[in-house]
Amino acid sequence: MTPDFFKNIPSEKEIYKFRNYILKWFEKNKRDYPWRETDDPFRLLIAEIMLRRTNADQVKNVYIELFNKYPDSYSISKADKKDIEKILYPLGLRWRVPSIISVAQQIQEKFYGKVPHTRNELIELPGVGDYVAGAVLSMAFNEKEWIVDSNIVRLFKRYFGVETSKEGRRDKHIINIAKVYSSSKKSRDANLAILDFAAIVCTPKNPDHKCCILKKNCSYFTSRLNEKIMNLKKIEKIPHG
Repeated sequence: MTPDFFKNIPSEKEIYKFRNYILKWFEKNKRDYPWRETDDPFRLLIAEIMLRRTNADQVKNVYIELFNKYPDSYSISKADKKDIEKILYPLGLRWRVPSIISVAQQIQEKFYGKVPHTRNELIELPGVGDYVAGAVLSMAFNEKEWIVDSNIVRLFKRYFGVETSKEGRRDKHIINIAKVYSSSKKSRDANLAILDFAAIVCTPKNPDHKCCILKKNCSYFTSRLNEKIMNLKKIEKIPHG
């Protein structure tokens, strides 16, 4: 039996408060990308596949080039593999090429050219897991669907002071926080906001505490501040000759 490492489970009220802060920050600081300007489920699905393990700024030009030449699932399903490889070459990770073509083909053959509207059906598509499925449902359909990646896990752990198992993205408690967080009429904005905040402010190394609107209630910031205070007190106690 796997031990439950989770501590400091936040209440729904705390999660809603956290979400309100994030959304307020997002109003003035959101990032602009071409896939955020469309509600086309197929384009959003392909964008999410391209974004896996890849910086969003790298994907931007590739996304534009791909859909300028192949505007929909039908055209990609009939595309030459080598041509798609050439377009996606700057992103690396060549596994994405057959996944993208196969996704387009399955959407044409199994779903009559329309992106499926349920998490279970989306997960059956090549290269699509819980994160991509949740992102498509949230971004394209504004469904109250959760997303969890390593950046969101980091933000939840820092802010709420939670401890999880090593499989943070699959931790049931982290997923439960994400479900409460995304249970909003503004699910799309809420999920985009947390991704942007983690990328711009709450970065893996050297988070920007000066610009962080969460620090007043952030467990990570508070613990670091207390640690600095304790170290200063220790220095003051050292006798000076």
